[in-house]
Amino acid sequence: MAVKKATIQQQVAQAIAQVNPADRPLVTIQAVAGPSVWLMSMLGLIGQAFLTYYFITVTEQAVVIHKASRMSNRPQEIAFAIPAHEAVGIISGVDRNTIWSSFRLQLPGQPKPTRMNVHRLWRAEMDELLGRMTGQPIA
Repeated sequence: MAVKKATIQQQVAQAIAQVNPADRPLVTIQAVAGPSVWLMSMLGLIGQAFLTYYFITVTEQAVVIHKASRMSNRPQEIAFAIPAHEAVGIISGVDRNTIWSSFRLQLPGQPKPTRMNVHRLWRAEMDELLGRMTGQPIA
C-alpha cells in the first residue's frame, strides 16, 4: 500500500506515462469526493460507501483524474481527462480548514460541482494545483 506522497506521485506519473508518454505531471493530490469526511466517518462502513477516492493531477496538457484503489491506494482507471483549455473555471468554493480542506470541481457530465476533500498532508500540493487551475495563488 502506497503511503508516502512521493511514492503515490511516482505511481500516478507512471500511470499517466502509460496513457500519454508525451505528457508530464506538474502537481498531484489525493482527494476524497463526497460529503464531509467527518460525517461519513461517523457513519462507519455505510458512510464510506458515499465516498470516492481520486488522484487529481495537473499535467502539461490536461487535468487528469484517476480513481484510487481503496485497498492499495494506487491509481486505477482514468475517470476524467479535461484538456487544459477546458479546465479554466471548473473550481469553486475553496474552503481551507485545519485538517480537511475542500473545493468544488465541476466534472464533465455532472449537473453540479463535486465536493473534493483534501487532507492537510496534501495542502501545499492542493494550493499549487488550485493556483495552476485558477491562475491565482491560493493562500
